[in-house]
Amino acid sequence: MSPRFATAEAWHQADLLMQPTLIRIIDNVRKHLEISNWRGDYRDKATWPEGTSEEAQQRVLQLQDALKTANSEEVADIQAALEQLPRPYPGYELCLSQGDRQVVVDVWQLCYRVCFTNYGEDAPVVVDGSLIDDCGEVDWQRLDEKAGGLVAAVFAGLS
Repeated sequence: MSPRFATAEAWHQADLLMQPTLIRIIDNVRKHLEISNWRGDYRDKATWPEGTSEEAQQRVLQLQDALKTANSEEVADIQAALEQLPRPYPGYELCLSQGDRQVVVDVWQLCYRVCFTNYGEDAPVVVDGSLIDDCGEVDWQRLDEKAGGLVAAVFAGLS
């Protein structure tokens, strides 16, 4: 579920926080992987807007594939066709494995849970103001604590 923003200010605060949050999540995952017997791999995942049909998804993928080998005359037509179709937004997954056990964790969902106090509720998201200092900058210490706690909870849930 992609977050909805009530105001432009909330969107700008989230924009300020998302990249640092991703960095802290990935670093905390690395730390936990170093001391556990789990293996972690990351993979990209396309996430489609709600209600996108399977046919539309396949058509987009076919057109994107066709762009790779299209000549200059075909490119404009393919791009025009793509503009009429839904576009996926990038997703990022952490695939944890231990023997025959596998767990997939949506990294962006973890980031959203760090950045927003009410993520997952059916309402516009509220940015966690404690992650932004009095000067309007990222509070890296607080961000690391929150991200670390969330990642620790994920690994604790694996046991």
